[in-house]
Amino acid sequence: MLVEPGWLEEHLDDPGVRIVHVDVAAGSYDRAHIPGAVLWNIYEDLRRPDFRLVDPAAIERLVQASGIDAQSTVVFTGYAPALGLWLLQAHGHRHVALLNCSLGTWQAQGRPVTSDAASPVVTAYRLPGANPTLRARREDVERAIDDPSTRILDVRSEAEYRGDRFWPSGGQQAGGRTGHVPTAVNVSIDGVLDDLGSFRDASDLAAALTAADVSGPAGLITYCTIGGRAATAWFVLTHLLGRSDVRVYDGSWAEWGLDLATPVERT
Repeated sequence: MLVEPGWLEEHLDDPGVRIVHVDVAAGSYDRAHIPGAVLWNIYEDLRRPDFRLVDPAAIERLVQASGIDAQSTVVFTGYAPALGLWLLQAHGHRHVALLNCSLGTWQAQGRPVTSDAASPVVTAYRLPGANPTLRARREDVERAIDDPSTRILDVRSEAEYRGDRFWPSGGQQAGGRTGHVPTAVNVSIDGVLDDLGSFRDASDLAAALTAADVSGPAGLITYCTIGGRAATAWFVLTHLLGRSDVRVYDGSWAEWGLDLATPVERT
């Protein structure tokens, strides 16, 4: 699930490898990205105006427009690469990986970047179908509040968890409430990557996620604001620490905090 920068550089011209840059805006992609990478804009491509995830048909169209077919190995980079990987796995695509370094490290190592947008050949790929074991919906989180067999992990910053802000940048959202899901445990993921943007080894990852009780019997649901950090926590817990019962609440706080029917706690 992790590819090193040397491997990816060697496979930039491999037709079986597609690169996807996942970000919250086009600016960073426009300035510099790995040659051949397409942009998945979280707000424009993956979210509806109400911040909920787009439907499977829209995801399939995006995948087709990205030049991905059933045999493609899709390598994700950018601001929220784990969100792209989780999304494809949740819709049944098996050949996925993360670049195990940041774009800044890639550039610092003298590897190629470009500002030219990629124009892949559109495919007719039909995604295999959703995997419900990877995704938690709002009603699943509501049930988990009083269910001791499931732990809810809030992987936002302490300030977001306390209710000081809606967005990680510090901004508020019109009509949005701040706080956290009742019974959710605040678990920082700041320590899962090193200075190169690479994932730390398993013992360090387990230590960084101590509050998640990664060895405990309860199933886990992760959430953040728009799913990027939640997917990163899911990737670490599932693919690097071997948990098999972790789901991402992709609606996360952008959905929960704007829904006046959901319970909210502040500390």
